[in-house]
Amino acid sequence: MSERVIPLVDQRIAALPVQIPAIPIPATGLLGDALGRPLRDLRISVTDRCNFRCSYCMPKEVFDKDYPYLPHSALLTFEEITRVARLFIGHGVQKIRLTGGEPLLRKNIEVLIEQLAALRTTEGKPLDLTLTTNGSLLERKARSLKAAGLHRVTVSLDGLDDAVFRRMNDVDFPVADVLRGIDAAREAGLGPIKVNMVVKRGTNDHEILPMARHFKGSGIVLRFIEYMDVGATNGWRMDEVMPSADVVDLIRQELPLVPLDPAAPGETAERWGYADGSGEIGVISSVTQAFCRDCNRARLSTEGKLYLCLFADKGHDLRPLVRGDVSDEALSGAIASIWQGRSDRYSELRASLPPDASKGGRRIEMSYIGG
Repeated sequence: MSERVIPLVDQRIAALPVQIPAIPIPATGLLGDALGRPLRDLRISVTDRCNFRCSYCMPKEVFDKDYPYLPHSALLTFEEITRVARLFIGHGVQKIRLTGGEPLLRKNIEVLIEQLAALRTTEGKPLDLTLTTNGSLLERKARSLKAAGLHRVTVSLDGLDDAVFRRMNDVDFPVADVLRGIDAAREAGLGPIKVNMVVKRGTNDHEILPMARHFKGSGIVLRFIEYMDVGATNGWRMDEVMPSADVVDLIRQELPLVPLDPAAPGETAERWGYADGSGEIGVISSVTQAFCRDCNRARLSTEGKLYLCLFADKGHDLRPLVRGDVSDEALSGAIASIWQGRSDRYSELRASLPPDASKGGRRIEMSYIGG
C-alpha cells in the first residue's frame, strides 16, 4: 500500500504569467482552444474553506486547524467576480457553477448570485446558474438562494448509511441534515437537483444500490463519480477506483437501465434511464473513460487564478489585471489568449504517464478550484 504524500510547497502560489495580446481579440462568443473546444462552462470557486474533511478532497491531516487559508483580502470581491464572469460570457460561456470549498460558507453569497443572475449570454438568454454544495447549510439557505436568482443545485452525498457518511465527511455530520437540505431545495424550486456520489472501492461502494433505490422516482438525478487523482493529498490509488461500467452493471441487475443521449455538448456524465421511466442516473468516468476531447470548462479560483483543467498544477493569475488599471477589452483579450492556447487533456494521457509525472509540479487541490 502506498503512503499518502503531503506536499511541502503551497501550490496556490504557483502561477503562469498573463499577457495582454498586442492585437485585440474580439468577443464573438465563438472562442475555441488549440484543439477546437469551445468555452461554454465557467466554474467559480468563491472560498477555499469547507466544514467537511472528506478524505478524497480535504483530508484532516492536511487541512487542520493550522492550515493557512487565503486571507479575505486575497479573495476576489463579488464585483470583481461578476466583471470577470461578464467577460467570459462574451467569449461563449453559457453556464456558471459556483463552487468551493463549500460555497455557502462565503458570507452574503446571495449578493453575488443576484449580480450573476442579471447577466445574459451573447444570445440574450439567462445564464444556467448553478451551485455545488455539501448540503450542510442548504436547509436554511435554499429559499434565499432561489430568491437571489440561483436556478439549481448539485449536492454531494457519498452514502445514506449514517455511520458511513459521518466517517467519510470526517466531522461527524449526520446524513439526515443533508437529506433535509435536499428536500428544502426541492421545495424552494432549485431544480432539477443532482446528487453526486464519489464512489471509493472498499469504502462506500456498498452504498450504490441503496442510493439508487432511494432517489429512483424522486425527480432527482443521482450521479456516480469515479474516485479521481485530483491534487496531491488524498492518497489516490487506482485499486480504490470502481469503474463506472461496474456501477452500471451492479444497478441494472436490480433496476433495469436503458442508455440515454447526452443532455448537452460537453456533458461529463453518461446518462442512463430507468426502463420503467421513473428517472435517470449518470456516471462520470474521468479515470476509465476520459472526456477531454469535449471538455468546455474553465475554472476560476477564489483569488483569481484561471485553470484550464481540473488536474492542472498552475493557474493563470488574472488578479493583477482585475485590480490594475486594465480595460475590459484588454482583460477580455488576455482571457481569450489563454483559452486559445489551451491543449490540456490529462485524463486521456493518464495511462501513458509515468507514476511520478506530477512530482515536478503537484496538481492543485480540488478544494481550491472546485470539482
